[in-house]
Amino acid sequence: MNGLRLAVSWLTVLPVRGPEQVDREAAGRAIGWAPVVGVLVGAGAAGVLWGIGALGGSWLLGGLVAVAGLALVTRGMHVDGLADTMDGLGSYGPPERAREIMKSGGAGPFGVAALVFVIGIQAVSFAGLAESGRWLAVVVAVAVGRVAVVLACRRGIEAAPGAGFGALVAGTRGPVAAAVWGGIALVAAGFAGGNWWQGPIAVALALAVSVVLVRHCVRRFGGLNGDVLGAALEISVTVAACVLSFR
Repeated sequence: MNGLRLAVSWLTVLPVRGPEQVDREAAGRAIGWAPVVGVLVGAGAAGVLWGIGALGGSWLLGGLVAVAGLALVTRGMHVDGLADTMDGLGSYGPPERAREIMKSGGAGPFGVAALVFVIGIQAVSFAGLAESGRWLAVVVAVAVGRVAVVLACRRGIEAAPGAGFGALVAGTRGPVAAAVWGGIALVAAGFAGGNWWQGPIAVALALAVSVVLVRHCVRRFGGLNGDVLGAALEISVTVAACVLSFR
């Protein structure tokens, strides 16, 4: 269970301590547990939505609070990674220059625009799902983002030069883990959509978009880093929640 403990300690602010020594093998195990962490925080987001509605608040307010809660419980790492990745992709120059921009610590126009759209779409989509009482769909959308992380760390993906977290996890997961988690997400989504086909389409589209994004980022930045993982996660959640919210 060290992999699960490490995944929780890495991906949330919950007071869970992972092993003191972390190598690539341990990091790979933790990444393999990431979807379980997604289910955990997704259930929390659904609970926040339900609580806001029960107190008489609007569903849109609930959606915004749920998105804020997800950012809080994950230390804002993923939204920060999204902003940095978009700024890097929007820059000119060689990969070295793009990586330098990503590490600058500030948010440029591309990053700010990405945050506005992603946060807005997630909040509105969660609100629509909550209004329809589709709580499982909220959990599935959040968990799909963590399945995208497993896919991004598959073998054959190299770490970017100077990457810290990316160097630990890049290329640590085999095709079996990606297939198992992808299959579980597709099956669960079949019970989460308005129609039997809507959920699987939402999951498949979200994961396909994340694969294309990661592939492009690896080419653009010279490899995988933690910011790209955050971007893939947030984009996947956004696409899945958006498609699931259609009636």
